[in-house]
Amino acid sequence: MPTTLLAPATVVPLVEDAIAAPSMHNAQPWRFAFKPEAALLELYADPDRTMPRSDPTLRALHLGCGAALLNLRVSAAFAGYEAAVELLPDSKDPWLLARVRLQSSTSTDWDLATLHMAVRNRHSSRFPFTDEEIPAALLDGLCAAARIEGCHLLVPDAWHTDTLLSLVHDSEHREEMDQAVRDETSAWTDVEPETRNDGIPATAFGPRPTGGSAPVRDFGRSKPVPGRNWATFEKNPCIALLGTTGDAPRDWLQAGQALERVLLQATADGLVSSMTSQPLEWPELRWALRDPVTSMSYAQMVLRLGYGPQGPATARRPASEVLDII
Repeated sequence: MPTTLLAPATVVPLVEDAIAAPSMHNAQPWRFAFKPEAALLELYADPDRTMPRSDPTLRALHLGCGAALLNLRVSAAFAGYEAAVELLPDSKDPWLLARVRLQSSTSTDWDLATLHMAVRNRHSSRFPFTDEEIPAALLDGLCAAARIEGCHLLVPDAWHTDTLLSLVHDSEHREEMDQAVRDETSAWTDVEPETRNDGIPATAFGPRPTGGSAPVRDFGRSKPVPGRNWATFEKNPCIALLGTTGDAPRDWLQAGQALERVLLQATADGLVSSMTSQPLEWPELRWALRDPVTSMSYAQMVLRLGYGPQGPATARRPASEVLDII
């Protein structure tokens, strides 16, 4: 197929959609380089946005960049391009995570393109959800979305859900006892709204949980916000576990793409969601998340799904800050 010559201005909207992806603490650990003569867009991890204490292996960084890659694929399909993706193309440069060659296409990938409206509407909601049960057909669709990207999504039974929630609570206590982890979390939170274009602002903290812990990460633990409300969270949250059969950088990038595909499909289906990564940040807890009777060997993310208030949008760095034209 001949190379499609693309003007840099054509790629900017694709990158703007890509960077709407979620990432740990909204650190946005990505950079892009565009080579117009080759219609080639490269995705790099940003080494200045790592979290050495909470993410020493860079697993979460790869998940975030994988989510941005899925958004890029969705945006390209919506714009009428075919995105040929090569993961980890250069063994000598571990920060180069993917190359995406863009070509004009006469056959749109509608499965991806129809998710485009959800890209900017997907936000993490750390607010209480209702007790309305999610129809099995919608949950099956989310599991299918993960399978398309080569990953597994498991909606555990009540016993396994209780185990997952207990591990979330355990990880909260561990974080309280680890000053280095608390300092790292605090560095990516801000009680003042709209003072930075990354991290978690106070407007996205959600309310304090009454009666103990909630199935969401409380970013207000490290930075109390005056006047922050209290609320009762759902008693029986719908928890889903995303996992892979392998646990290397390529698996993490696939998991990031699967995670975002699931989140976009959930948004398109009228659901709201949040992610709980705390137990994944402690190796001694992460192994206990998986269901030993399934083919899921490694847990990559814990999701909370349901019906409720949409979470607020969090700031993103502008495309001009993360995109280089070569």
